[in-house]
Amino acid sequence: MLSYIIRRIFLAFIIVILASLLVFLGMRFLPGDPILMLITNNQFQDYPEEYLQELRHQHGLDKPLIIQYFDWAGKILQGDFGISILNQRPVSEEIVRRLPVSLYLGTLAFIIGHLLGIPAGIICAIRRGKWLDTVITTWANIGITIPNFWLGVILMYVFGLKLGWLPIMGYTSPFDDFWLSTKQLLMPVFCLIVPPLAGVTRQARSSMLEVLHQDYIRTAWSKGLNERAVVIKHAMKNGLMPIVTLGGMALGHIIGGGVIVETVFNVPGLGRLAASSVISQDYPYVQAITLLVAVAVTFSNLLVDIAYGWIDPRIRYG
Repeated sequence: MLSYIIRRIFLAFIIVILASLLVFLGMRFLPGDPILMLITNNQFQDYPEEYLQELRHQHGLDKPLIIQYFDWAGKILQGDFGISILNQRPVSEEIVRRLPVSLYLGTLAFIIGHLLGIPAGIICAIRRGKWLDTVITTWANIGITIPNFWLGVILMYVFGLKLGWLPIMGYTSPFDDFWLSTKQLLMPVFCLIVPPLAGVTRQARSSMLEVLHQDYIRTAWSKGLNERAVVIKHAMKNGLMPIVTLGGMALGHIIGGGVIVETVFNVPGLGRLAASSVISQDYPYVQAITLLVAVAVTFSNLLVDIAYGWIDPRIRYG
């Protein structure tokens, strides 16, 4: 098991390096010049080219790409994500301020979605063809196709504008005002819950149906075990292995998976910062956030691989 974990950690390290390189080069190859975002069109006509070159030199954009990359990577290893081109503030300070917001929303959606989705899928599999299976499966199929931005707009219109029950947008820390924070988060968290809830329900139902037709399950039934014992002790361990994969993917997107939702509801998280930074071509912010998301996804996949090796020992030798 130890050698299996070491191999997976080494592969994860290589993936993080490649991801950082792709993030860096991807931003540099985008069309446009971020320096021009600092000045207006009139100022661009007034300022000489020497001044623009000086601005590029201040932000290190006049160096060869390979030098820029190693400078950037070296500072990241020291915890320095650089300085914003537009507001001249340390990127790490803004990330530290916004990261807890995204983690709070994403973690709530992840936990609630899986706590509801797994039992719902198991119930559908056990009651296959019954009215309960039909209702849950129908709602799961609808939920997996609903766009987040459309759902968010509908919720804002109904519960915010028409009924006036919930605030339309904004964010308040639960440590400052728990009740107001709860009301502000109901709609964004619901939008984040719907896709994973629907996906987990469908996958759990499909996996459990496949397992329930295996010979060892029939043997368990023939021994006279009750339904609860057959499902919990025999079917769930093998039937929920694909859920580990889905859970790992969702875990990796907790940090940056709420870009659309945070933008729609004006939540000051990393997703909204990433969207605004892409539009303004603020390289340091986009690079830092994208790298954080890549590291989170890689780490979650590493946890999935280790969990697979623990659940099924045969995988360790694959």
